[in-house]
Amino acid sequence: MKQFDLIVFDWDGTLMDSAAAIVTALQAAAVDIGVAPPSDERARHIIGLGLQEALQYAMPDLTSEHYRALSERYRYHYLARDHELVLFQGANELVDALANDGYMLAVATGKTRKGLDRAFAHSGLGPIFHDSRCADECHSKPHPQMLLELMDAFAVPPEKTLMIGDTTHDLLMARNAGTHSLAVSYGAHPRDALVAEASVGCVDSIDELTHWLRQVA
Repeated sequence: MKQFDLIVFDWDGTLMDSAAAIVTALQAAAVDIGVAPPSDERARHIIGLGLQEALQYAMPDLTSEHYRALSERYRYHYLARDHELVLFQGANELVDALANDGYMLAVATGKTRKGLDRAFAHSGLGPIFHDSRCADECHSKPHPQMLLELMDAFAVPPEKTLMIGDTTHDLLMARNAGTHSLAVSYGAHPRDALVAEASVGCVDSIDELTHWLRQVA
């Protein structure tokens, strides 16, 4: 018997290898508007948040005009490389196998709906997922709204739901929603921080994730 009925994936840094592109785009945007760019560590920490929350964390105390300009320049730099981003090797096969095994699959992401739709189309994974929630439709992680809405849509209780993500924002969202959480350490946040928050474990590659899901989920 399956331990979980609904498996929810984060997108950036979990299925798509995009963490470095996000960091680079944010730092380039800061330079464009004449403010000191955040460190790699601080920039990586914001991955998974909605854009407004991310910018305010990465570079606090800027003016509203600065944030508007920063947002525009970030989008410019990120979209310039968007078409180059690819899924982690094995991610496509993993999601395909889970769908064939009868799991309900969803995405909960800090991307906008337009951004996720573009990523779905580029990766070819869009038709495989049954539902998704984005940061411009819900409260930003770690608020539980995305997971609560997905569980309601599928009529799946928290104990039968697994959230998979590469940031503490994903794991705290799962905790706030009362669901299980599995961390992946190959994305944005450091492994020790993830281990401290994940409820069922932490894996270090797509291959390990695939094995874990086959054995446990």
